[in-house]
Amino acid sequence: MSETIVILIKGIIVVSILMGAAAYMTLMERVVMARVQLRVGPNRVGPLGLFQPIADGIKLLTKERFQPMGVEAFTYWLAPAISVFTALFAFVLIPIGDTIQIGDTIIPLRIADVNAGILLLLAISSLAVYGVVLGGWSSNNRYSMIGGLRGTAQMISYEIPMGLSLLTVILQAGTLSLPSIVEAQKDHWFIWTNPIGFIIYFITAFAETNRAPFDLPEAEHELTAGYHTEYGGMKFAMYFLAEYVNILAVSGIATTLFLGGWYGPWDIPIVWFLLKVFVLVFIFMWVRATMARFRYEQLMSIGWKVLLPIATLNLIITAYFTLVTR
Repeated sequence: MSETIVILIKGIIVVSILMGAAAYMTLMERVVMARVQLRVGPNRVGPLGLFQPIADGIKLLTKERFQPMGVEAFTYWLAPAISVFTALFAFVLIPIGDTIQIGDTIIPLRIADVNAGILLLLAISSLAVYGVVLGGWSSNNRYSMIGGLRGTAQMISYEIPMGLSLLTVILQAGTLSLPSIVEAQKDHWFIWTNPIGFIIYFITAFAETNRAPFDLPEAEHELTAGYHTEYGGMKFAMYFLAEYVNILAVSGIATTLFLGGWYGPWDIPIVWFLLKVFVLVFIFMWVRATMARFRYEQLMSIGWKVLLPIATLNLIITAYFTLVTR
């Protein structure tokens, strides 16, 4: 079997799994929020409400298509696609295990292994803001435009501390390759030697995914849903698909860089990777159910006045101890 066919098959499998996972993450989140807030939650459509995501998908597919007057049509349609593409692309690089053998063929459990994997992840993830700002700009709605601009300002405020936290991992592992970073954690996870870096990355991940308490671009009480106010049907669903896939992506990156990837006490690599990702996804939902949204200036202050100085100091300390111990 040629390498191109193997990559194509792996890509189709990964995308199919992510589509299904994102759909059922909506159900998981509603159940988690209902339990935290002492409500019943979705339990009507199918046993235990398990068919609710299918019903939601059918509803969104069959909704009447509309397009507000005065929109920039090409950009209006392109913006949700940009968000979905950038969210899915992360899983081209994230390794979920080492290798498996099928017959005489050894198949790596990742789609691609790029030498500068972290840099490529940062480059692609930074493009996600274009889906937000272009969606807001093209909608011919001032509230949507403000939401898009907020997304841009939010990206600038958290991308720098996020990048600095990832630099500490590069220093510790001595490589930019994601599989090699996982191998460097075979004996000890980086979360134990670099807890500040993990905390900074995880906080910025909430802003990366526009999730509470940093969901300022879609603050419905002041922006009537923000950048996707004028979107409906499947275009609206694509934005939320991108959001949930992004949650999986940042959780997978955190697992790869700080939690030892597929390594665990027992030799069941894929299970360990998925279990760690599940725990981080649950924390995302737990935080949304328990924390109120920050104000806009509070997010800016946290990014520039708190996270940036701490991330810079943590980078200097990590660099010093890395040089001393080598």
